[in-house]
Amino acid sequence: MTDQRPQPPQTADLPSDASVPKVVVSRLSLYLRELQRLVAAGQQTISSSQLGTMLGFSDAQVRKDLGFFGQFGYPGVGYRCDELIRAMRDILGTNHSWSVAMVGAGNLGQALLGYRGFGRQNFAIAAAFDADPAKVGQTIQGVRIQPLAELAETVRQKGIRLGMLVVPAERAQEAADRLVAAGIEGIVNFAPVTLVLPPHVQNVGVDLAIELEQLSFAVTSKLAKAAGEPGVPAEP
Repeated sequence: MTDQRPQPPQTADLPSDASVPKVVVSRLSLYLRELQRLVAAGQQTISSSQLGTMLGFSDAQVRKDLGFFGQFGYPGVGYRCDELIRAMRDILGTNHSWSVAMVGAGNLGQALLGYRGFGRQNFAIAAAFDADPAKVGQTIQGVRIQPLAELAETVRQKGIRLGMLVVPAERAQEAADRLVAAGIEGIVNFAPVTLVLPPHVQNVGVDLAIELEQLSFAVTSKLAKAAGEPGVPAEP
């Protein structure tokens, strides 16, 4: 007889990062956060329609996004939240802990040192550095601020592969170069500047002003539409 029991999700060989649109990876992170919230609330299963509705996406979009990475779900059941969380962690690479080296211990850097959301997703700022002698030697949220001269050796000793830049724009490239020279393979850049990096180093920019501009555009467009004003003209 054929085994009729539901089978666990089948995750395909992970596609190359070039074949998966960045927006899909971004949505994957949103799905993961929502599933974690649901599991914490005691929910065990969810459908693509329910998951999409919670985040403002269609069920077809959810299925298409997951389809980049394999086959998930059970007929008549939907997705088992805990299994889908494990699969998404495998895909995103957060099924193990990541240590992060942070350069810049100003106001934003200190706030990031205290952000507990990193730990929930298996990230930890394992070392922090600053060029300001007044900050060096301080311990903030359990992390001692080190001089930049110790960056390379600390990265090597702790096996750190990810870096975070929280420095002024005019110092970002120099700090990024130090991280690359130390062996860092991926950088999150909070400075409002585009970095020049070698091809093997991944880079994600976080410009809070740009995010606010996107938000102000959305609100302005909504108000203009409600007032019956013309939309944004198309480019010639």
